[in-house]
Parts: sequence; C-alpha cells; structure tokens
Amino acid sequence: MMMSMEYHNPVLLKETVDGLNIKPDGVYVDVTFGGGGHSREIISRLGDNGRLIAFDQDVDALQNAIDDNRFLLINENFRNIKRFLRFHGIKKVDGILADLGVSSHQFDVAERGFSTRFDAELDMRMNQKGDISAYHVVNEYDEHDLKRVFLEYGELKNGGAMANVIVSARKDKQIKDSEHLKQVLAKFLPAHKSNKILAQIYQAIRIEVNQEMEVLKEFLEQSLELLEVGGRMSVISYHSLEDRLVKRFFRNGMFEGEPERDFFGNYEVPFKIIEKLIVPDAAEIASNNRARSAKLRVAEKK
Repeated sequence: MMMSMEYHNPVLLKETVDGLNIKPDGVYVDVTFGGGGHSREIISRLGDNGRLIAFDQDVDALQNAIDDNRFLLINENFRNIKRFLRFHGIKKVDGILADLGVSSHQFDVAERGFSTRFDAELDMRMNQKGDISAYHVVNEYDEHDLKRVFLEYGELKNGGAMANVIVSARKDKQIKDSEHLKQVLAKFLPAHKSNKILAQIYQAIRIEVNQEMEVLKEFLEQSLELLEVGGRMSVISYHSLEDRLVKRFFRNGMFEGEPERDFFGNYEVPFKIIEKLIVPDAAEIASNNRARSAKLRVAEKK
C-alpha cells in the first residue's frame, strides 16, 4: 500500500537510516511508524531474513501498514517496546529508530487539536483512547499543576500568570476549544510573537497529555536492554527537552547526575556516540517545514 498523502516526507530519512548501519539479516524496530517512510527505507536495505517491527499508538497510522512478510506493525505506545517484542519472541534487536514528536498528519487533521492553525476542541491525544485530553488539563488541573506544565514543558516565563488567568476564566465557562483558550490568554500573545508563544503553550499541554517525557525515558532505558552489542539507535527530537534527555542518556546512560568513577577516575558508559548532532540542510527545511527544528543523534551500544 502506498504511503497516505496526508503523511509528509520523513525527516532526515537517509541520515537516520544510515545511522543504523543496517545488516541485511538484522532485526530492527521503528517505534514511530506514522506514514511509514523510515520503515520503507529500512526494509529496502534488508535481505530475505531481515525483520522490521514498527510501533504506532495512533490508529490512523495502521492504514499505512506495509505488505511484506518481514514487517510487523504493533498498534501500541513505544513505552511498552520490551513487553510487546517479548510477546512476539524477540529479546534482542540490531537497531532502533525513533522520530519523536507529533506527525505531520496529526498536525494537519484539525479535529485532533494539535495545531494552532485551526479552531478545534482541546484534545491532543496521540492515542485516541487515552484518558487525559487537553480539555482535561486546561479545565481540571489546579493552578499549581498548570503552572508546572507551562514552566517545565513550555519553558514559558509567564507560566504562573497564565495558569492563574486560566483558572479564573474557567470559573465562568469551561474552555472547550482552541479559540476560547486563545481569547483567555490574549494578553500574553502580542501580535509580533503570538504564534511562537502559542506553539510553546500547545507543546506544554501536548507533552503533559501524552506523558511524552516519561514515555521517552522508559523507551530509552528499555532500548538499552534490547540492543545487541554493536546495535545502533537513531533518535530525532524536535525540542530541547527531548534532545537534552537523549543527549544525556547517550553520553552517560542516565538522565541525571554522572556515572560513578573507579579508583583511577575512569567510568564505563553503555554507548559510543556515532554522530554528535545532525540537523537538516536548508533544502530539506525548505521542502519540509517539520524538519526545521529536527535534531538527530546516533549511538552504538558497547
């Protein structure tokens, strides 16, 4: 089946798949299947005995499944990667690819509520069966938790004041859609940078709704267990919070602190950094707007 036209070109396609150093008979995992662009490129480099397992929690992505007996698509969140690979008899893999963030398709479907371009109900769930939506965060979180979300995940200096205004406004009327949210926060949205600030607000709510930081940490820790020695990870992130976590984990094998040193001041880390940082060139950014903030890091398990 051809890739759905609603799914845009995969970001850093060649660089990300090159980073995996594909072995024809290897077992690989694409944890963010989406339109299937990265997966198709991986399969094109596999031999008859190679395997690719893909994950996507969004039911919309299932329509892009690849008809190939070397391919399996699992409709689950990649925070459960280890459990579902075990279920399918796979204990070790040769490479893992993750293209984090929201797919172009999710941004482009107005009713999903991810984009600041549309007036839509507050949703932002990557998994439509998820319990917590953007509506829940905006209307039911107390002021302290709303402030935490805006400060931590949106890196918004006015996060506390924004939380206060939202809590006051919803006493009169619940905030059901993006247009109402914009009206409530209007004083924080000066014309010359309203789009940038709105994007930060949406990012903060979306990360909270989908538990993106917790999911990323669980995924990285499980991936380290799953990789064969010499196995590779290619991870594309789109904001500094994600990139910081990936960078620290690749460098130290942990998210906070430093690894313990031995008597001689040496320490063991689980990865060898293959590429410090790869970003798209001007031509890719011009042809694919989603690429403008993409950062790719590649590491190999020692």
